Amino acid sequence: MSGNLLHVNATVTCPHGAPATVLPAQSRVLLNGQPASAIADLHTVTGCPFNISGKPQPCVTIRWVVPSTRIRINGSPAVLQSSVGLCQSPEQVPQGPPNITVVQQRVVGQ
Repeated sequence: MSGNLLHVNATVTCPHGAPATVLPAQSRVLLNGQPASAIADLHTVTGCPFNISGKPQPCVTIRWVVPSTRIRINGSPAVLQSSVGLCQSPEQVPQGPPNITVVQQRVVGQ
């Protein structure tokens, strides 16, 4: 599966619309002047409004389960626009896949 590589300022949201941010683990590999995103990076979600029966269950992290199969950044698989991930609650309960809407358009990987 191929797709455009994500960088730290790509637009990613949880299934409930809250924005995700990336704390990059490296700064050497750049896409449009911004660090490329890999599964070693910390992907956090802030402001998720999701709750179950009145108990807050916000998405707080994204765990990428199907990253790039060929591209590695400092030994860690890169994250592509076509990558599959799971947003997780503080208890690590899967909340659904993240939505990737805006990425750079120049570098494509597999």
